Amino acid sequence: MQKNIGETSSRVVEANRVQENYAEGNPMEANHVVEVKNLVKTYVSGGVQAKVLKGIDLTIRSQDFIAIMGPSGSGKTTLLNLLSTIDKPTAGSIKIDGQDIAHLSNKELSRLRRDKIGFVFQDYNLLDTMTLKDNIALPLVLHGVSGKIALEKTMDLAKLMGLAEHLQKYPYELSGGQKQRGATCRALITEPEIIYADEPTGALDSKAGRDLLECFTLLNERRKTAVLMVTHDPFCASYARDVCMLTDGRMMCRISRGSDRKEFYDRIIDIQASMGGDFPCQW
Repeated sequence: MQKNIGETSSRVVEANRVQENYAEGNPMEANHVVEVKNLVKTYVSGGVQAKVLKGIDLTIRSQDFIAIMGPSGSGKTTLLNLLSTIDKPTAGSIKIDGQDIAHLSNKELSRLRRDKIGFVFQDYNLLDTMTLKDNIALPLVLHGVSGKIALEKTMDLAKLMGLAEHLQKYPYELSGGQKQRGATCRALITEPEIIYADEPTGALDSKAGRDLLECFTLLNERRKTAVLMVTHDPFCASYARDVCMLTDGRMMCRISRGSDRKEFYDRIIDIQASMGGDFPCQW
C-alpha cells in the first residue's frame, strides 16, 4: 500500500508539471475559448463567509475536451455556474471568446450565452409538448432563422447523433439516452464555441452513458467543439482529453490522456486515492 501511495504522489507531481507545461504552450496552437484567472467565489450566509473557490486558473482552448472532477463540496458546480455566467465571481476574471464577462451588460451576457455557449443538463430539459425535431430546432427559431435552414441543421445533427428516425417523436416516447442526445443536438444547433455538460450521464444507464460519451468525443473531434464536463465518475472522465481535479476549492492538477484510455482511467483512480478517497461511481 505504501508503494502505491508513493507512486501516486509521484504521478500527482508529474500531473502538475504537465499542467504547467500546458499553460506555457505555444500560443499559436489553438484559440483560447475560455480563460480563467485567480477565480474566487465567496458566499455569505447569516454573517458567515464560505470561500468555495480559492484562486482557480483554467484555460480552455478550441478542441479541448475537459472533465472537471472532485469530491462533493470541492466547488465543481460553483465553477460551472461562474463559467456559464449564471453567477458572478467574488474576485478574479473570466474571459469567453476574448471578452471579460465582468464588463458585459445583462443583454450582452444573454447574447454571449446564446451565441457562444451550449448547455447539456442531467435532466434533459426537453419540452414535452414539442417533437424532438422542434426541440432541437427551437434555439434557431428563437433566433429568427428560416425554417429551411433550421430543418437542414436539425437533420444534420440528428444523423450525426443517430436520431434521424426519432425526430417526429415526443420526449415521452424516447429513451433516456435518446433524450440526452437530443438535448446535446439542441445545445449544438447554434454552433457554440463550447459545450458545458453538468453530470450529463447521471440519469443514464451504462450503455446510454457510453453512447453519449462517444457522441461527445465525435463532436469534439469532427466539429472541433470544446467540451467542459463536470462529473463524479472516473469512467466518464476517461473519455475527456484532460481531467482537472478540484479539492477544497483549489485546482489540484490537470492531467492529459495519451492514446490509452484504460491507462488514463487508472491514473484518474490513482489521483482520487491520493486525494483521500474515491468519488461516487454511477455505474
